[in-house]
Amino acid sequence: MMTRWQNWQWGQQRLREWGRFGALWGAIALLLGLSACSIPRVNAEDRLFLGLSAELIGTYSLPSDTTFEETQVAGLSAIAYDRQRDRFYALSDDSRTAPPRFYTLKLDLAPEPTDTAGLEAVTVEGVTFLLDEAGQRYAPQQLDPEALALAPQDVLWVASEGSGSSIPPAIGAYDLQTGQLRRTLPLPLAFLPDPQGDEPRGVRGNVGFEALTLNPTGTVASQGEPLRLFAATEASLAQDEDEEALDRRSRFLHYYLGEGPPLALSSHLYELEEAPFGQVYGLTELAALDAGGHFLALERAFGLGGFGAKLIQIATGGATDISGVKRLQGDITGIEPIRKQALLDLKTLDLRLENLEGMTLGPRLADGSQSLILVSDNNFGDRPTQFLLFRLRAGRAAAAVTPVPAAPPAPVS
Repeated sequence: MMTRWQNWQWGQQRLREWGRFGALWGAIALLLGLSACSIPRVNAEDRLFLGLSAELIGTYSLPSDTTFEETQVAGLSAIAYDRQRDRFYALSDDSRTAPPRFYTLKLDLAPEPTDTAGLEAVTVEGVTFLLDEAGQRYAPQQLDPEALALAPQDVLWVASEGSGSSIPPAIGAYDLQTGQLRRTLPLPLAFLPDPQGDEPRGVRGNVGFEALTLNPTGTVASQGEPLRLFAATEASLAQDEDEEALDRRSRFLHYYLGEGPPLALSSHLYELEEAPFGQVYGLTELAALDAGGHFLALERAFGLGGFGAKLIQIATGGATDISGVKRLQGDITGIEPIRKQALLDLKTLDLRLENLEGMTLGPRLADGSQSLILVSDNNFGDRPTQFLLFRLRAGRAAAAVTPVPAAPPAPVS
């Protein structure tokens, strides 16, 4: 039988135990209460991306019969912004009416763009013909330019998608002032067609290199972060065609452009969106957002029902390097593709979409937000060239992602 002292000790012990249980249940109740509040939940997938929104604030149509210095201003498949000069360069992708060329454009933005009246005018100020290394204009069927990106030291990188047989794919650096070719990048064998080979290989006609961008902070190796170039095919390579994938497996290529020879660092799988019946998507442009592997992608749809387009944020961190993968066919579950997050389906906008192929980050707007400009390729038809102006707003900060490599591991094969 317990004494009074033992009874008192036993009671104190029970109180301490109940106190611990009470604290535990209190913590549980607090957590349950917080989970019922309006605190936003961010899953691991969302933390890979920058918090962005896109708002249409301006449209402009350039008539199809617009000419400049006896050339037709049409077939604009790419656009790049020159921040120092506050001008844009637009690439004409067809040499049937004139040799390959790019135009210098001035875009007049409203002081305070709102609704769809933010883009007041587009003025053509100059035309520059692309020249080969010998300083000669390209003959027909020599170059099929589809993408461009502006680099430091007045260099304009241009990607020619190739035809799959008669026109080889190419990525070259051109002088911004003269248009003359300075150098070309060696392409990995996977992208080079081999008409005499036993198996299909390389880019296919009209779906080769269509997207091109540079890291926004890149200069040259001696001045800080080296220049990095990113290119992607519009759709699958010949060896990657797959009935189940329905031509949705593009390849994304990453180059390191330091002071030495250019190096292809890595390649990744980019899976295109699933298109509605009677339509097909193609990756038509990229725009680098930062040096941490975040990009905007423009996917254009065409087919029954006209044109469509989607703005998609992508993150390359964690994507499998497929440089050594000969073909992307069958079961590829072991390959981690580039991650994607929908930003804006342009079909939801109240306007008729044209064949949107070009995209670039433009100047800062009056409120400090980032502008984004899209341009259409009218294929030299009777449709106007469409310019769309968007406001990009930043939301929450993104979690850390795998950065682009700091040193080149191996040369191009």
